[in-house]
Amino acid sequence: MIDPSASIHASAIVADGAVIGAGVRIGPYCVIGPDVILGSGVVLDSHVVVAGQTTIGEGTRIWPFASVGTEPQDLKFAGEKTRVEIGRNNRIREYATVNPGTDGGGGVTRVGDNNLLMMHTHLAHDCIVGNHVVLANAVQVAGHVTIGDNAVLGGSSGIHQFVRIGQGAMIGGGSIVVNDVIPYGSVVSPRGTLGGLNLIGLKRRGMDKDRLNELRHAYKALFSGEGALLERARALADAAPDNPLVQDVLDFVLANSDRSFCTPE
Repeated sequence: MIDPSASIHASAIVADGAVIGAGVRIGPYCVIGPDVILGSGVVLDSHVVVAGQTTIGEGTRIWPFASVGTEPQDLKFAGEKTRVEIGRNNRIREYATVNPGTDGGGGVTRVGDNNLLMMHTHLAHDCIVGNHVVLANAVQVAGHVTIGDNAVLGGSSGIHQFVRIGQGAMIGGGSIVVNDVIPYGSVVSPRGTLGGLNLIGLKRRGMDKDRLNELRHAYKALFSGEGALLERARALADAAPDNPLVQDVLDFVLANSDRSFCTPE
């Protein structure tokens, strides 16, 4: 079904069954599969491929040569019907790739709203990305990764499969992250050790100074002192201030995870 207000270039291929919303613009040489849904105001500049069971929310724009919804790069994938769900007002730049989920990983790759995926980024199968996330040029995200709201991943960084990146975290350019990163953490070294808190990002978002100071104290207590990390986290949870930033960190650490944690050197 194609809304009559949509604009589709004569060289584009839109398969029967695709749903094209109001005001959509599909540029030259784009290819749209039969199970694709494009929300109102979506713009595909040119040479964009959208395949599989893929939904793209209103106002999202995709630049040339990006590929969304083609089969995941997983040898276990056997053609099962899995999905890509992309929210509203995202910006997906040139040569970016977003793969659908797999049966073994929940069946869906999901991207929230107002995200920026820069040129040559790769988002693999079964990833979950929140809102207002930035993946800078050439960021490579392996399968089953979760990225929280407002996280920023610097250029050419790589994220190991099953890793969790907490909300508000900052990953420095070129870092290789193989363990979970706490909310508001800052990873700065090539091999993914924790370099402190992303205080600059929190200040830009207008966080209160007193809350930031409490977060600093909790960070120091969490990563120093006696006992294992989880023991220190449980002790902090029992005496934590009424501070949502601190609670975010403690909830993240105490949640179940398949990975260890990025820690300071």
